[in-house]
Amino acid sequence: MLEAQAPAKQTATETINTLSSRLQSATLLEDRRAAILGLRSFAKVYPASVASGALRGLISSLGKDAEDLDTAKVILETLLMLFNPDESSPEASDDIALWLADEFTQRQDNIPVLLDLLDNRDFYSRLYSLQLISAISTARPDRTQECVYTAPLGVSRLVAVLDDQREAVRSEGLLVLIALTPSSPDLQKLVAFENAFDHIFRIIDADGSLTHGGINVQHCLSFLANLLRLNVSNQSYFRETGWVAKLSKLLGDVLREQDSPDGVAEWVQPQRDRNVWGLLAVLRLFLGKGGLGTQANQLSFWQNGVLVQVLDIAFHRSFDNAIRAEAFLTCADSIRGNSALQEEFAQQSVVPIQVHHSIPQINGHPQNEPAHKVNVIQSLLELVLATSSNDEFDVRLAACECIKAYLYSHAPIRLHFLRRAIEGHLSDDYEIDNVLTILIDDPESTRAGDPYRPWMASVLLFHLLYEDHDAKEIARSVTEGDAGSGEEVVTCIQALSANLISGVQRGDNERVSLGYLMVLSAWLFEDPDAVNDFLGEGSNVQSLVQLIIQDNHHNVLVPGLCAFLLGIIYEFSTKDSPVPRATLHQILTLRLGREQYTDHITKLREHTLMRDFEVLPQRLDSSKLGGLPDVYFDTTFVGFLKDNFSRVVRAVHRDPGIEIPIIAKGIQRGVSRELVDSLRVQVEDRMQALQKAESEVLNLEQKLGQEQADHRKAKEFAALELGRIKSVNGALQRNHEEEMLKANEENRHTQLKMQRAHEQSIKSLSEEMRRTKDDSEAASAKIRLRHDAEMEDLKKRMQNLENELRKSNKDHMQDLQTAHEEYSLKLSTLESQLERAEDKANDAEARARGWEAKMEEAGSKAKEAVEALNAKEGARILVQTELDDLLMVLADVEEKRAIDKKRLKALGEQVSDAEDGSDGDDDGVDGDEAKETEIAD
Repeated sequence: MLEAQAPAKQTATETINTLSSRLQSATLLEDRRAAILGLRSFAKVYPASVASGALRGLISSLGKDAEDLDTAKVILETLLMLFNPDESSPEASDDIALWLADEFTQRQDNIPVLLDLLDNRDFYSRLYSLQLISAISTARPDRTQECVYTAPLGVSRLVAVLDDQREAVRSEGLLVLIALTPSSPDLQKLVAFENAFDHIFRIIDADGSLTHGGINVQHCLSFLANLLRLNVSNQSYFRETGWVAKLSKLLGDVLREQDSPDGVAEWVQPQRDRNVWGLLAVLRLFLGKGGLGTQANQLSFWQNGVLVQVLDIAFHRSFDNAIRAEAFLTCADSIRGNSALQEEFAQQSVVPIQVHHSIPQINGHPQNEPAHKVNVIQSLLELVLATSSNDEFDVRLAACECIKAYLYSHAPIRLHFLRRAIEGHLSDDYEIDNVLTILIDDPESTRAGDPYRPWMASVLLFHLLYEDHDAKEIARSVTEGDAGSGEEVVTCIQALSANLISGVQRGDNERVSLGYLMVLSAWLFEDPDAVNDFLGEGSNVQSLVQLIIQDNHHNVLVPGLCAFLLGIIYEFSTKDSPVPRATLHQILTLRLGREQYTDHITKLREHTLMRDFEVLPQRLDSSKLGGLPDVYFDTTFVGFLKDNFSRVVRAVHRDPGIEIPIIAKGIQRGVSRELVDSLRVQVEDRMQALQKAESEVLNLEQKLGQEQADHRKAKEFAALELGRIKSVNGALQRNHEEEMLKANEENRHTQLKMQRAHEQSIKSLSEEMRRTKDDSEAASAKIRLRHDAEMEDLKKRMQNLENELRKSNKDHMQDLQTAHEEYSLKLSTLESQLERAEDKANDAEARARGWEAKMEEAGSKAKEAVEALNAKEGARILVQTELDDLLMVLADVEEKRAIDKKRLKALGEQVSDAEDGSDGDDDGVDGDEAKETEIAD
């Protein structure tokens, strides 16, 4: 029975709608807080329903009730629940976060409400506000950045949070700043000028620096990277305010603690390595290739000792391989393209890796003995070219990048390096770090065990020879064998070619073959002497063609690059080459085939490793346990191949009789096909011009004869025509004189006729004006008489009206006096109008007297007189109308007076006889009025 009488249960949606309505309509803080608490209980499970009904109410309440900490806390918690609903909720969706973020960011005054809460020192207000801004930024980053940037003191408040001593608030503020500053240069500048760099380094120091610092240090470095990435202004500000020295100090502290007797605990090292890697990544942001401030940043790093500290970390085995690789890359960026620093870098000495690896100990305690240092270039070569496991591949490749940066755009250094390598190769001592020795004399077993040793040697030799004619000429002087002892002399190019062919035939790792092919491609490109040196061994071309033909279609890289090398050889060969250019063309087109040649090079260009080289990671893949990295090409070589791909593909289509001109040391070699074609075109143009000129000469001669004949005929015709014209001229002159006499006579008669007609018209106009004047005077006299009669009549009526007004009752004297005043005013107006009418009549008479002097204006003056008469008639009618209105007013007054008498009699008041007799007077007035009306009619 009780259950039947119980009210129906509300659904969650109905309850949410009720609470939302209560939140919007409540005027008391307690009522709003109660509604918000109810909505918070539904926010996790029904985020869409709560957001659709109460989101704007929650935001509005947050702005109104921010001073009440408890209410603000509940509102912020509810909003955070909407951004992070339960995964099992039926309404959970990623679109809800976007919707919520749109509601906050589409109105400019919503984000400032959250920023205002940061001025409050309350823990939850600050923390929840920051978390809410972070959630909004995650959903709509660009709009959030714009709102924060334009909000008054928005950036200042966010940066000020970094001074909060409570780690949770400070960490959350750091995350918000990281989320807001990755892509907006203007926001980055504004944050930087809010003294953000000082806040960052204070947090790093307070958290234990790089060695002992935790995740907050990592976040600080991420924040620092956001402020400096691609922002030259912030980089310059950072450099000029002296913060580079702070970076050097942080790196120095890491090295000192690592080399201390106690060292660094193993459990600390992973986070330490992440922090150091983050700082190295920040350093590389200053050193972008070709950047506006790169040169200044490189010099600042060198002056503050940053480069030396990074170099020590790179050669320190206590650090993880990823850290050492990043350190080598940082060193490479620090000297690339700066000749002064490249030379200073070569003078540095470092502790070899083997010394770091084994530190002597006495009684179980490490002894810090003076370490033996060696030249940095020598240490780099030993690291790059020594056989090692795949685990250190990233370090070796980064060290190779460091050597490449040392050689970059500095020809004297490259030549010195090459000469030292040649001297070491030609000496009797075997050098493990000599690139020429590795590529020419290295045993096969070493190549099989570590294919990246010859590959990296090839990369270094490629950079020594690339686009440097002097270096190529010096390298060609290297030979193997003693001709005096009867040994066969083999040049360096022929030795490299032989090792390439034999290695492919043996089935060596393709990385080794690709290394040789990269060197030969760069060496032979635009160097006919090097091409002739290669062709000096006649079997080389046939061997390369055979390698391409025997391809099993599974390997694309080596055959494609072999075809590319053949194209370079043909492109820069000459008719005097050991294998003539015509023979090479037959080999490429007949034995290999143009289609096969083009297909292999195209497949190489379209291969993933070549096509997507810039986006593929050039490092060891940790997922491949024990496997070799997928690194096959050098960055510079990839650009070289892509730039010259079209030229090499088209080379086979070029006629073998035309050589490509090459300018080396100011001397042009080869015949320019473009020059030949241009000369042929010029010859054809000259022949065509000559033929055209001859035909034009013949045409001109024919035209000249024709024009001479025409001239004679024209001369004879002109003589005849001249005589005829003279006779005609005499006759015309006689006729002209006769016509002039006739014309003068006719003109005289015409003038007389016009004069008589003019005199007659003047007489008729004078007669007409006299008649008009007489008519006007008669009309004026009639008008004057009629006006005088009307004036007399009006005066009589005025007299009668004055008599009638005197007989009015004394009780109504005030009303009659008022009416009399109005009548007097109107009467004066009428008199003035009459006076103006008389004036107009006088003016009309004056104008009539002037008509005789102004004959041309007679008609217009008559019209003006008629208009004046009409105006006077109108004035008369207006006076009559005013009199009628006045009589109506008097009748209304009398009617009112009679009604007042009746009321007085009904009330018992006595009415005097004079008042009774006034009715008769009124009747008399009415009779007079009737008479006046008849007269007016």
